[in-house]
Amino acid sequence: MKRMNIAATLTAVLLIAVTALVTRFLYGPGGMGTVSVGFIYENDESTPYTYNFALAERALKAEYGDRVNVYAFRNVLESETKEPLMELVDKGCKIIFTNGASTQIRETAERYPDVEFCQVSGENCVGTEGPANYHTFNGQVYQYQYVSGIVAGAKLRSLIDQHVLKPEQAMIGFVGNFPSPEVISAFTAFYLGARSAAPEARMCVRYTYTGSSYPREKAVAREMIDEGCIVIAQHSRTFGPAAACEEAAADRVVFHVGNHRSMMDIAPATSLVSGRVNWAPYILGAVESVMKGKTIEKALDGTVHGNDMSAGFARGWVEMLELNAHLVPYGTEEKVRQAVGDLEKGRNMVFKGPYTGTDPNHPEDTINLTAGYTENGDSSVPSFHYILDGITVQN
Repeated sequence: MKRMNIAATLTAVLLIAVTALVTRFLYGPGGMGTVSVGFIYENDESTPYTYNFALAERALKAEYGDRVNVYAFRNVLESETKEPLMELVDKGCKIIFTNGASTQIRETAERYPDVEFCQVSGENCVGTEGPANYHTFNGQVYQYQYVSGIVAGAKLRSLIDQHVLKPEQAMIGFVGNFPSPEVISAFTAFYLGARSAAPEARMCVRYTYTGSSYPREKAVAREMIDEGCIVIAQHSRTFGPAAACEEAAADRVVFHVGNHRSMMDIAPATSLVSGRVNWAPYILGAVESVMKGKTIEKALDGTVHGNDMSAGFARGWVEMLELNAHLVPYGTEEKVRQAVGDLEKGRNMVFKGPYTGTDPNHPEDTINLTAGYTENGDSSVPSFHYILDGITVQN
């Protein structure tokens, strides 16, 4: 009997030890249960665009702790993406995210079918069928740009009502990087939001023709300020426009609306609000899908187009940041809350109203928004590409 008890005890101890070793092997740091995740950024966190994207990397570490090994490369040029991609694959990454527009992502995905490659969508990476392990994703940017426009319009309306401005002076300047549908969609949504609060508002748009240039964005914003724009908004990637507004505010009335992150620390005297894409829902969900062996698009909550996904306020993929309570008119917070709620419930089409527009590259192609236009209906890449009456583009 004694020998049987000893044998049973030894067996139990052995089972416990084996179980502990297996658990450590599977789920400990570097174990099979640990997923290695790679990130490739086209800039670093000194730019609002990459700073915002990197927040999802931090959220991933906070959510999964030792269950993820995270590797990141920053300041990677589009033409030089292949080498860091290969390094991440060699490190054992099972899923890789990038916020750049390199076509090398799709090409690399074809070579490594057991790795998931996830890229922020753009015109060059959606619409052409890729391998099953190549994915694109984006927030529905037009939604937060529309609500940002409402904040700008409310400020213009207040200035007109207080006789600080004449109605004809209600001019918005918008800094965009390239004349792409992504940018056109963003400034159109902003314009329509502003006009819903201040029908007198008009808009001037200028492009920087650069992916990310603080000096160029600042200079373009300053030009529009000098020409009389009261609010400067942006669909660009640096603090340049915010800095231009803050410097100019010493001797004129000017305000700023930001993109990607709050800019009140850069422009406390002029920043009204900012909006951003929240990348965390997709990134955390995609990593969880890899952990559980599921297909990303089947596991996540969003609008799916093949291997492409998008979502807006309703799924937490875009959000408004803090209002500058010292600058926005009374009642603005309620306007924002109402607008976000309507978009969450699908009660606002945004691209709808008594407006007509023209394709700048094909003048014979026009649109009437009386019946409305559904943005992001076919992909996460914005498709609205018409310049509406009341918007002046200065190349």
